[in-house]
Amino acid sequence: MSDLPHSLRVYRQEGLAPGPRLLVLGAVHGNETCGTRAIERVLGGFERGARDLLRGSVTFVPITNPLAYRRGTRSGDRNLNRNLRPKEITADFEDRVGNVLCRLLAEHDVLLDLHSFMAPAAPFVMVGSTDPQSIEWRFAQRLGPQRFVTGWMDVYEAGVARRRRAGQQLDDPGLLDAGYGVGTTEYMRSCGGYGVTLECGQHDDPEAVEVAARAIDNALDFLGLIEQPGRTAAAAATAPEVLRLTEVVDREHAADSSSASGQVSRRWRRVSWWRAVTTVAKFVPRRRAASCSRAVSPRPVTSGFISRATSPEAPAQRVIANRTRRGAGFWRA
Repeated sequence: MSDLPHSLRVYRQEGLAPGPRLLVLGAVHGNETCGTRAIERVLGGFERGARDLLRGSVTFVPITNPLAYRRGTRSGDRNLNRNLRPKEITADFEDRVGNVLCRLLAEHDVLLDLHSFMAPAAPFVMVGSTDPQSIEWRFAQRLGPQRFVTGWMDVYEAGVARRRRAGQQLDDPGLLDAGYGVGTTEYMRSCGGYGVTLECGQHDDPEAVEVAARAIDNALDFLGLIEQPGRTAAAAATAPEVLRLTEVVDREHAADSSSASGQVSRRWRRVSWWRAVTTVAKFVPRRRAASCSRAVSPRPVTSGFISRATSPEAPAQRVIANRTRRGAGFWRA
């Protein structure tokens, strides 16, 4: 018999009154375990009677990609959070998980997907809606962190269109798929629900677990599924920071992973913006460094993408970040 996992552990708490159906995911990427630990803590609270579900339902999947989790890697056969949709013919382990995951997403109204990243940085929330008055934005703002990133599907669709126009031959044909950027939150929205990805902090930082656990409680409270004694809907202590992605370059070939292809010429703090007056990274064809909307890590860059982000204090500036083979640096899955 194959040593591959054969099931997902799914835990559901049902209220006795009707209400919203919340789905909480951990370890969509196997090396991002803060969500797993936070879910285990919250489940323990329900078991002890410290939490009581008043209405609706909440479903927890502590380990969404058990193969990657078992290996301690970001992915099993491939990235579960790309090209997510039901597939009649399954080509890899993530396809089989995806079929179960898509069914779970379709059965719920709201999604909280918990992730982490590699280098030190502040937590942030990936939001799909651009309307700050939308239910998704109000849900995101209640979770805790006040840094928000938008524009995910726009840049991924643009990347697919660019590769198709170029007629590129790629090691991963999925990069030409119109649904390449579709992950858990995008699939949830396609089913009529809403959801966000919360990047809780650095992989091994205990505070990332705290961020995730508070976010679960805040999500339950926002939806009216539990009551948090003494909680008031006070304004956030810090002003919201909103960033928008405008460009992405994906790893397109297996060879795009050698740190010899690019170099970071200065050390940059991950929370600093910079203007394009100094060479920060050098790139050569087919070997792409990782990057994202904030700051630079001094460690070798081995895979990922380049992005441009806009923000109120620093419009249209580009910042280089880090993603290594061990997992995401400062980015969403």
